[in-house]
Amino acid sequence: MRIILLGAPGAGKGTQAESIKKKYPIAHISTGDILRANVKAGTELGKCAKEYMDAGKLVPDELIIKMVGARLAEADCKEGFMLDGFPRTTAQAEALKAILAQLGMKLDAVANLVIDDETVVSRLVSRRVCKKCGEIYNTVMKPCSTGSVCEKCGGEVIQRDDDKESVIRNRLSVFHEQTAPLIDYYTKEGVLVNVDSSGGKDAVLKILEQMRG
Repeated sequence: MRIILLGAPGAGKGTQAESIKKKYPIAHISTGDILRANVKAGTELGKCAKEYMDAGKLVPDELIIKMVGARLAEADCKEGFMLDGFPRTTAQAEALKAILAQLGMKLDAVANLVIDDETVVSRLVSRRVCKKCGEIYNTVMKPCSTGSVCEKCGGEVIQRDDDKESVIRNRLSVFHEQTAPLIDYYTKEGVLVNVDSSGGKDAVLKILEQMRG
């Protein structure tokens, strides 16, 4: 199974990915996680990427494409993969198509998580993350019972800069301008499937299983 999870920031791509991984042990490739890891480690890529992420802008294509291409060539992707957060533009989609052709692969489906902007803002401003282990909390739906100390590892629980309202709204504006055209792109490719983001954590999994028969 080779799929893409498409949707606005906060649409629930990570949640859907966890559900899919429990059923199908395929490689989960999240460019957001990779970028944040680089930022935390202070790599040259991370330093460059942080400037864009803090401003709610997209990281330049050349940085992302090289990273994704190398990742897809790794052994664990031969049996399948799930891309989360990539591609974000039609240019990236074209680059991905070329990468997959070189690897002798093709996409099975692109799941587009449908959600309105105000729901996104409400979800993300409430999100909190452990700086040490990455555990995710939500001040409304899943508050950390120990306050600003992670329940799992004792690390500091914070609100990321890119989860602040002004940055979120800027990210949404960027999404609609640059990423939303992917809906048309993958519709023409014949692989797009629209999924209601409010349909529960197994929403994408259920549709994928229907497609597989």
